[in-house]
Amino acid sequence: MRFSGRVVAIAALVLCSAELMFAQGAPARTYANPMDLNYRFDLDQPSRREAADPTMVVFKKEYWLFASKSGGYWHSTDLRNWTLVKPEGLPLEDYAPTVVAMNGRLYFTAYNSKAIWSTDDPAKGVWTKDADIDSYADPDLFVDDDGHLYMYSGCSDKTPLMVTELDPKQGFKVIKSQEIDASRDQEHRGYEVPGDSNDDVKTASWIEGSWMTKYNGKYYLQYAGPGTQFNSYADGVLVGTSPWGPFKVAPYSPFSFKPSGFIGGAGHGSTFQDLQGQWWHIATMSISVRHMFERRLGLFPVTFLDDGQMVADTYLADYPHFWDGDRDFAGWLLLSYEKPAISSSTLEGHGTEKAVDENVRDWWSANNGKPDEWYQVDLGAVDTVHAVQIDFADEGSTTLGFGQGPYLYELKGSADGNKWTMLVDHRTVGRDSPQDYEELDKPARVRYVRITNVSMPNGAKFSLSGFRVFGTDVGAKPEKVNNVAVARSDKDPNDGRVAEVSWSPAAGADFYVIRYGIAPDKLNSSYQVYNKTSKEIRSLISGVHYYFTVDAVNAAGINAGKKIVDLQP
Repeated sequence: MRFSGRVVAIAALVLCSAELMFAQGAPARTYANPMDLNYRFDLDQPSRREAADPTMVVFKKEYWLFASKSGGYWHSTDLRNWTLVKPEGLPLEDYAPTVVAMNGRLYFTAYNSKAIWSTDDPAKGVWTKDADIDSYADPDLFVDDDGHLYMYSGCSDKTPLMVTELDPKQGFKVIKSQEIDASRDQEHRGYEVPGDSNDDVKTASWIEGSWMTKYNGKYYLQYAGPGTQFNSYADGVLVGTSPWGPFKVAPYSPFSFKPSGFIGGAGHGSTFQDLQGQWWHIATMSISVRHMFERRLGLFPVTFLDDGQMVADTYLADYPHFWDGDRDFAGWLLLSYEKPAISSSTLEGHGTEKAVDENVRDWWSANNGKPDEWYQVDLGAVDTVHAVQIDFADEGSTTLGFGQGPYLYELKGSADGNKWTMLVDHRTVGRDSPQDYEELDKPARVRYVRITNVSMPNGAKFSLSGFRVFGTDVGAKPEKVNNVAVARSDKDPNDGRVAEVSWSPAAGADFYVIRYGIAPDKLNSSYQVYNKTSKEIRSLISGVHYYFTVDAVNAAGINAGKKIVDLQP
């Protein structure tokens, strides 16, 4: 659902096509963000899980995923099923690992590690130190088509990013280095302003997380800001004609941006091609409750448009999407949003509503982690359920390091609240999977969905930050949005980074999605808006001509905005 020209058609047809695929006995293969991985707990208190600053590379027909504070790295042949490797000889507690494939080997370094390591067999996990190097913050190793090796680096609230050419034949010594002046401009780029809503104009942005992609002769230097703890954490992009630049900010920046929804953040990532030649961007998503660095990973399809624009698809990006083909939104809407829920017990301050409020930063919790604690949601009608994302909150966890066992539970559904059918059976075999995404073997026609605890690992109480039920609803989709208006903010009328979008309420809407971009057919950035009919957007670039529309969404469908309103520079 990346391009505005396709949104209307997809909104009308995707529900039918999804049902047809199941009816023909060919279940769709889908995923939902955050990625379903066995995230490690940090090694210090408070107990919380973390993975961030991801590098994904393809090496010997496998995917290799390196992320900060993960105690190792993962590999996969299909981007779905991952195996963790706990290697020898790498500085795994240094942040921001970067890896590049060169001359039949993988080369590794990390934040201020001051050395480069390599291996030709990463599955074995044995690495050797190749050379001592200078200190590089948030490093990115990039090999150009001519074999020249470059290091992009920087992590600061003051200084710009750097590019350095290294000579791998001479111990990775520095050949040349220079600053990238275009890499920060908070005065004109709203997405570089700190805060969940880019509203902390008095604080300097952290510019960090470089990643270089070459496509059709152009160099796309991606960089992160304004800070990893914010929902607004995003990847902007600078475009140049050589590894040295000169670089100019792409007017559609940030290209990877997810400031709203169940979980926000899409910054400090890497862009790669899969084994079928399709592009993806993997990036850092923010929880940042127990600690600023409590984070997860998100995976987003990437497309390069005919004019060279780089687009990461973040529209409803924490809803199910297809893996293959166009990798579009699967058409399964959220059936559980703000629906009535009950539970076996409730810990004070963690009510049942907090597992269905689309906010990863709060959660429901039972009083303990004993077997037979349960949580149940009433969808309000007998709907067709295709998938459930069970986001375990680890309330009261005491674990440091790797998880101490799988989550064991059973998931059942019922049409009447009396007769129950097993939907997912993890009573005896489960996974260490805090963002557990379960696509059902076949759709279920149910009104009630209940999860019952069997065993809760890590000393935690049975707790859920999200009990997210996806499928198709028997009701009517919302009415269309009318009276969309865009104007400069009354508070900041002369600030080109800020705009106020407003509209009339649409009957039946659960929430709205503002789509905007640099052309009427390139509305590739979005905000989800709940319980309001206006939104102050502070992530714009001064001097850019923008276009906006607003979609209405509920559990039955999407009514895509047809009227497009422009905002002059």
